[in-house]
Amino acid sequence: MTDFTNHTGVALVIGGSGGIGSAICRLLADRGSNIAFTYNKNLDKAQALQKDIEKQKKLCISTSLNLTDQTEVHQFTNSLQEQGGIHSFIYAAGPNVPQKHLSKINPSQFAEHLHDEVNSFFVTVSSALPQLRDHKGSITAVTSAATNRFPIKDGLSASPKAAIEVLIQGLAKEEGRYGIRANAVGPGMLTDGMAENLIKNGEYSQNDLDTATANIPLKRYGNTADIAEAVCFLASPNANYISGQILNVDGGYTA
Repeated sequence: MTDFTNHTGVALVIGGSGGIGSAICRLLADRGSNIAFTYNKNLDKAQALQKDIEKQKKLCISTSLNLTDQTEVHQFTNSLQEQGGIHSFIYAAGPNVPQKHLSKINPSQFAEHLHDEVNSFFVTVSSALPQLRDHKGSITAVTSAATNRFPIKDGLSASPKAAIEVLIQGLAKEEGRYGIRANAVGPGMLTDGMAENLIKNGEYSQNDLDTATANIPLKRYGNTADIAEAVCFLASPNANYISGQILNVDGGYTA
């Protein structure tokens, strides 16, 4: 598949070194796009990803960014104009979030997660908008199926991502006149990515996992490749009349 071969510029993936982000970067490159991605602190993973993409004979630019620093973000996104600008913006950043009942969450911790996740999305997408308008490009945010069907103890993750989904729908409404499409992909339970870390850290008990599986019609978990497929489809010309949608990739969990 060569969905992005005729696209000038780059696909910008925020949070590209993470499990889902790196799968998205690799698939976008495989389908013909040059890549720019950001990462937080994991230099080793970022360098390995960049080498993999360059092996596909694609341009790859990476940088570590403080996503809430408007000046730092703008300097980086502005530099991408030298590579033809941003044709697709994908937001796949996010921390590992502890699983806690709402009653156990300290308000300051809640405020910190809201600030970091929602502001990071808003700062980065705002900075990319002028170039996306030039390309009549696309915005795709990786959120969570938990915004549609709330799993107990997932409030620290679901709340910021619900706010991002509202912003996605707002961007679809307001930026459509410039040819920009905006959508979100909501992952369900996965075997890799952040879910893998939560399982390893004991955040999910075996009872939690059994209950989750029982509520999934397909009776199995997905993986980061499933999410990357959905993101790349929504970013591609194949989805050129799809905007303002939240696509849950969850094995039927939210059906």
